[in-house]
Amino acid sequence: MEGDRVAGRPALSSLPVLLLLPLLLSRAAALHPDELFPHGESWGDQLLQEGDDESSAVVKLANALHFYEARFSNLYVGTNGIISTQDFPRETQYVDYDFPTDFPAIAPFLADIDTSHGRGRVLYREDTSPAVLGLAARYVRAGFPRSARFTPTHAFLATWEQVGAYEEVKRGALPSGELNTFQAVLASDGSDSYALFLYPANGLQFLGTRPKESYNVQLQLPARVGFCRGEADDLKSEGPYFSLTSTEQSVKNLYQLSNLGIPGVWAFHIGSTSLLDNVRPAAVGGDLSAAHSSVPLGRSFSHATALESDYNEDNLDYYDVNEEEAEYLPGEPEEALNGHSSIDVSFQSKVDTKPLEESATLDPHTKEGTSLGEVEGPDLKGQVEPWDERGTRSPAPPEVDRDTLAPSWETPPPYPENRSIQPYPDGGPVPSEMDVPPAHPEEEIVLRNYPASGHTTPLSRGTYEVGLEDNIGSNTEVFTYNAANKETCEHNHRQCSRHAFCTDYATGFCCHCQSKFYGNGKHCLPEGAPHRVNGKVSGHLRVGHTPVHFTDVDLHAYVVGNDGRAYTAISHIPQPAAQALLPLTPIGGLFGWLFALEKPGSENGFSLAGAAFIHDMEVTFYPGEERVHITQTAEGLDPENYLSIKTDIQGQVPYIPANFTAHMSPYKELYHYSDSTVTSTSSRDYSLTFDAINQTWSYRIHQNITYQVCRHAPRRPAFPNTQQLSVDRVFALYNDEERVLRFAVTNQIGPVEEDSDPTPVNPCYDGSHMCDTTARCHPGTGVDYTCECASGYQGDGRNCVDENECATGFHRCGPNSVCINLPGTYRCECRSGYEFADDRHTCILITPPPNPCEDGSHTCAPAGQARCVHHGGSTFSCACLPGYAGDGHQCADIDECSENRCHPAATCYNTPGSFSCRCQPGYYGDGFQCIPDSTSSLTPCEQQQRHAQAQYAHPGARFHIPQCDEQGNFLPLQCHGSTGFCWCIDPDGHEVPGTQTPPGSTPPHCGPPPEPTQRPPTICERWRENLLEHYGGTPRDDQYVPQCDDLGHFTPLQCHGKSDFCWCVDKDGREVQGTRSQPGTTPACIPTVAPPMVRPTPRPDVTPPSVGTFLLYTQGQQIGYLPLNGTRLQKDAAKTLLSLHGSIIVGIDYDCRERMVYWTDVAGRTISRASLELGAEPETIVNSGLISPEGLAIDHIRRTMYWTDSVMDKIESALLDGSGRRVLFHTDLVNPRAIAVDPIRGNLYWTDWNREAPKIETSSLDGENRRILINTDIGLPNGLTFDPFSKLLCWADAGTKKLECTLPDGTGRRVIHNNLKYPFSIISYADHFYHTDWRRDGVVSVNKHSGQFTDEYLPEQRSHLYGITAVYPYCPTGRK
Repeated sequence: MEGDRVAGRPALSSLPVLLLLPLLLSRAAALHPDELFPHGESWGDQLLQEGDDESSAVVKLANALHFYEARFSNLYVGTNGIISTQDFPRETQYVDYDFPTDFPAIAPFLADIDTSHGRGRVLYREDTSPAVLGLAARYVRAGFPRSARFTPTHAFLATWEQVGAYEEVKRGALPSGELNTFQAVLASDGSDSYALFLYPANGLQFLGTRPKESYNVQLQLPARVGFCRGEADDLKSEGPYFSLTSTEQSVKNLYQLSNLGIPGVWAFHIGSTSLLDNVRPAAVGGDLSAAHSSVPLGRSFSHATALESDYNEDNLDYYDVNEEEAEYLPGEPEEALNGHSSIDVSFQSKVDTKPLEESATLDPHTKEGTSLGEVEGPDLKGQVEPWDERGTRSPAPPEVDRDTLAPSWETPPPYPENRSIQPYPDGGPVPSEMDVPPAHPEEEIVLRNYPASGHTTPLSRGTYEVGLEDNIGSNTEVFTYNAANKETCEHNHRQCSRHAFCTDYATGFCCHCQSKFYGNGKHCLPEGAPHRVNGKVSGHLRVGHTPVHFTDVDLHAYVVGNDGRAYTAISHIPQPAAQALLPLTPIGGLFGWLFALEKPGSENGFSLAGAAFIHDMEVTFYPGEERVHITQTAEGLDPENYLSIKTDIQGQVPYIPANFTAHMSPYKELYHYSDSTVTSTSSRDYSLTFDAINQTWSYRIHQNITYQVCRHAPRRPAFPNTQQLSVDRVFALYNDEERVLRFAVTNQIGPVEEDSDPTPVNPCYDGSHMCDTTARCHPGTGVDYTCECASGYQGDGRNCVDENECATGFHRCGPNSVCINLPGTYRCECRSGYEFADDRHTCILITPPPNPCEDGSHTCAPAGQARCVHHGGSTFSCACLPGYAGDGHQCADIDECSENRCHPAATCYNTPGSFSCRCQPGYYGDGFQCIPDSTSSLTPCEQQQRHAQAQYAHPGARFHIPQCDEQGNFLPLQCHGSTGFCWCIDPDGHEVPGTQTPPGSTPPHCGPPPEPTQRPPTICERWRENLLEHYGGTPRDDQYVPQCDDLGHFTPLQCHGKSDFCWCVDKDGREVQGTRSQPGTTPACIPTVAPPMVRPTPRPDVTPPSVGTFLLYTQGQQIGYLPLNGTRLQKDAAKTLLSLHGSIIVGIDYDCRERMVYWTDVAGRTISRASLELGAEPETIVNSGLISPEGLAIDHIRRTMYWTDSVMDKIESALLDGSGRRVLFHTDLVNPRAIAVDPIRGNLYWTDWNREAPKIETSSLDGENRRILINTDIGLPNGLTFDPFSKLLCWADAGTKKLECTLPDGTGRRVIHNNLKYPFSIISYADHFYHTDWRRDGVVSVNKHSGQFTDEYLPEQRSHLYGITAVYPYCPTGRK
């Protein structure tokens, strides 16, 4: 073709059809929902739990799947349109970010999806059935010709069916009706793996979701589609990934286009035993990457360019012309394109040039084919061209056989097939496309073509079609008023526009536009203001001899009303059709007639027809006599006063090769008016040019416009029967890169002009005035005129700006309503709890439904014992108040004293619904915490003995009574009088770990150690003996002697004699690198021998809760307050403590000495604090050098704070006023998050949830002696807490789902709970843990000793909770 172009610039008719082949389009009908792979519980699918961020249990595959270069046997399916080979992190770590993810991902539609409350379902299964494997094989072979022998042995299917996007819960607001359906299929033969993504027609109704943490920022992220290997081994470096989408338009194209030849079906080679650098997409006719992108398939190849096929409406004025008189559309914001297109372009390798003939009629409104004899109605004189109505089958590219790809498990329901319209001049019968004998039948593929639902609204069979010739009698029965019963304005005035008034006449009422507005009364627009049109275009065409089909592509038009300019843009029409439609300027010319500049005594189309009419056109091209029929149906004004219109194009048009441009000269045409019909017939010439080629062609156009007219008002005698439309400028352009067809016309409507000497024309009538585009031009004498801003705008007429009616008060919004300003107008909306009255301006209170909880008709226990919860309507439930137990209808007081809520040294007094505690003589405190009186003469053992004896009087009490010697000291051996357990204690009464013995066994030996049994000496002991012998029996102070424990093991800490030079050793006595200390500092060494498997649990009576204790948690922009009653959550008293607009508060901790709360803010990148005193103001103390401050810990003794930054990868400290800031650690950190401090012992602990090597580390508070404490059996350690009372370090792991504890040196590790949901932060208090959970979006409490969930609190506002801390009425103390 290039040779022909250079050599001879071929004539129009000689260009080969091959020009049409390199199209970035699909070539088959859109995928129907019934053509998805079979799914449902009857097929063995498992159902994912409904919710916002759910993950399936691990699916263990029978056969491993190759993904990139690795093999995986486990898969997880997530709510958010994603499959992975590992469990998912919290959704905000990946849902709101672009590719790549830092974990393996297969994403058919990655977005924030929520299936709560029955909004869809997610199904998944592994399948080996022949039907599924056979269909998957045919798809893969079609897209990858070199894999013709691919025979899968197993497949994994995941289907997201009618799922919705996450939406913030707003009172009174119904959830969106936009729901998506899509499917992912992974097929493997053991060596190669392929992925199929399927998007049925109308299956993607939302194209993206809004980030949860965007708050008031109106931001929507397009869905991400593609594959990601996850982070590489060298930490934080991106692994290979493949991205298919980046904009909303590219997401929309998922069901419009394809790399397999069937719109909505996409295939990818995702893994292999042989080298596969990256995911490889299928491509019809070749590699898609080569056809659509110059980017090689590298580590970060983005394939989104194949889907980027959109244009910006701000640029509707892109008219590539060099004529000086070209007028351009002023740049104004437009709404984003949001249409749903399905494209079908069919090709044959050879074209049969035998003439085809017509045989039937198609009603453009009902889409039903009838013969002329079937039309019931008035006699239509003249020729009405018949149309073919038989079903068609469209050939598609080789290797894609839609029949062979059709699901074999069921027969699709009958759908009307798309019609192919092919009029030919000889008037003979037209065979359907399937009747045309193909040149190569073996290459022809049959594709079933289903129309998208909702595109056609058939009228009744009695609707008549008006003829297209001027001499056809107009059909006045198309639209009529029913005058049988007279209708009046009193009951029907709401049918009029809000800018119109209603008038009663003898036979009925009519609507008339108010001053400064124009239209037919039912639809009125402001004079002088610009207007917009939105619509859809569908077509069934033959371009030359090639059938081309398209459905519901977008049409947008912009009209400058005060000078008659109309700009029209149509996107995504297939290239051959768009090129061939260039001469058909009447498609956009309709808007020229509709909003033409009016000369004196004339009216444009909108003044007559308003926004409801039907425009029929029949165009015959010469010399080939190809014929096309166009129907444009106006469907009213939308809430923004934009005209809505549908366009349908049927027939045949001459083929125009690419690179040719069409040119038309200005023209005039006559329009004839009679009642509710306008007709016009004219001929137009157009020229096609390319380089030196210039050819002139012509067509004849018949137009027929029918609309509704109000027959009750008297006719206007002065209105002419004929008007002349003058079109001064005509442009038609097609941009192949943007795939946008554009028309531009400048129009005037006026009386029929006789050929005479030109007379001066007032600028208001020819558009040459200087008024603003939002102003009306008022003609004066001669060529004088004045400008007046259109209604809703203000200024001098030459410069107009929008008038804010809401701010100035010039609106009709009544009380309890909100006025919303719009360009040139405004809108009223009722406040929450109100609805519009009949006048659509007054807002009236919505009558609340009866509430049994308020009117007293409920059956709950008295208000002091239970609360009534209303569930809507007449339904309610009852719940006993705290302190009572029962079913809510009957509630009984709980005896809290029997639960030992008070301190052992206090007396409990039960009261209805509550209780009180009082310290006994010799102690002081609030009863929950009692401290011995220092003036008492009793020893600690005697005090504890006395108080335990007092408690022993309570029924069921099982307290241990300490045994004391004659001097009042603790006896070394203690035994429980009830249980029989015995253990050893130290002189302070603390249990010696590992000494407890069960009932019936020999009590432990307490006191001086017994004589060691004879055993072989250990390495440590032999080395020690050898060195002592070498030293002569007694070493000097600077000589090293190994230190061994009682069992002969090396003690973890070894030192040179009596010096301060010490270091840590492993179990074999080898020095641990990096632990050798400086003089004056002793390293903290981890024991070298594993501790006993069973450790004694902390005694429950050591640290009882205290009065006034409460929890503080962070939730987005606020800090919440949740009080405790003992250890129970007082959920009814929960409230917001502090709101910080625009913040995202993560870490939180409390300074008990100054009663100050501290927090980190990742949105503001700050650390702040506030006193808990009434009226205190927040104070920012660190505001620089932070990116993502997360964890925070306060040392109330040293007056220091510590924090982590997960982006800077640092751990820092500063004094509590922000001064003295220093970096403690900045290496070997990947994702530091939680941090905790032990101020008594001077230790710091933190977590790093690096996915490759998660760990918990520790150091001294000054950053010395850093070492890893835990790095095995750990996943995502989000939360960390140190309990100063039990001296336990505990963490909550969102990866392993466990809550675990260990002693500060890493020994005694044990699991408290092993089935958490998704914990984020944790705090320890008394005998409970409290953690925030992202799956529950609440606070969950867990008993330390039983490991059981005891309660949860779910805030009314649904969003993630972050940090949590406990506020004590005193500073906790401890013992080193």
